Amino acid sequence: MPIVIGVKFDRNPKTYDFDPEEETYEVGDLVIVDTQKGNELGSVVKANAEVAELAPGKELKKVLRKANARDLDQYRRSKETEPRALEIAKEKASKLGLSLKFISSEVSFDCKRVVLYFTSEDRVDFRELVRELASALHARIELRQLYERDDVKLRGALGMCGRECCCRSHLRDFEKVTVKMAKVQGLSLNPTKISGICGKLMCCLKYENEYYAEVFKQMPKVNGKVMTPDGLAVVESNDMLKKIVTCKVFVDDTFVIKKFPLDRITILKPTNPPQGGGKKDQDKKKRDRREDRKQDGVDPTDTGDADLDDADELPDDMSGNDSDDGDSGDDE
Repeated sequence: MPIVIGVKFDRNPKTYDFDPEEETYEVGDLVIVDTQKGNELGSVVKANAEVAELAPGKELKKVLRKANARDLDQYRRSKETEPRALEIAKEKASKLGLSLKFISSEVSFDCKRVVLYFTSEDRVDFRELVRELASALHARIELRQLYERDDVKLRGALGMCGRECCCRSHLRDFEKVTVKMAKVQGLSLNPTKISGICGKLMCCLKYENEYYAEVFKQMPKVNGKVMTPDGLAVVESNDMLKKIVTCKVFVDDTFVIKKFPLDRITILKPTNPPQGGGKKDQDKKKRDRREDRKQDGVDPTDTGDADLDDADELPDDMSGNDSDDGDSGDDE
């Protein structure tokens, strides 16, 4: 079985596996590794360990060596170059009249590549800017545009919970989050309550969504009727964490608010279900009537009993039939 170590890089929460090549490394060691972008300095966060197998087509990059004093000095110089590169970029962009807002810069370990992160509301032709920056910094220049989530992930911020934003501290990738998750969890749909610093839906809405989605199916609907140990009641609210149902229990001509565990109530089905069904039911009825006409020897295209067919062609709000509205959820 292959042996790997886990390495993290500055400003990146992901852990990458590398081939230690018969060397032994401990957690906390600084190492120089070979990456697609060239040599980089990283910190060991997972010591030598065997893995069952590698992903198909995955080839491990190698650890070149433990970082020595010369490597650390080179790394320090690269970090000292970053603020200077950012200032030069701002100055050049202003001189060329470009509407770019530079956020951060990243200089490679060997100082041969400079990545500049920016935001812009307009499309910008920055070819001339790249040429001038390459001449001034004597390095390969890459400009990368950031969007709301990327900006917060790069610079970091505190969420409304008081902790560092998840995308900065531990999230590897952004996963899809929808408004339906907030609905299922019974949260306020006020955008200021469920949005993060980036203005998008909070990533943490997805963390416990699987539990809430499962419990949501078990809980009675608000304003629905249930049978409790104290008699008939109407649901006021649900506590999905504790699986407690708050109900109005009817007593003579009044009611009392009481709470019951979910396993002590019985959900009652509607006594008068909607009639007519949706479009599929209406189409089936039409086909059945046509078959009946054929059996009776009547031309199925005859409009003689248009009274019946016309009723089916009426809009739902006029014919009294309820349409089958699927709730697809609101995406972010």
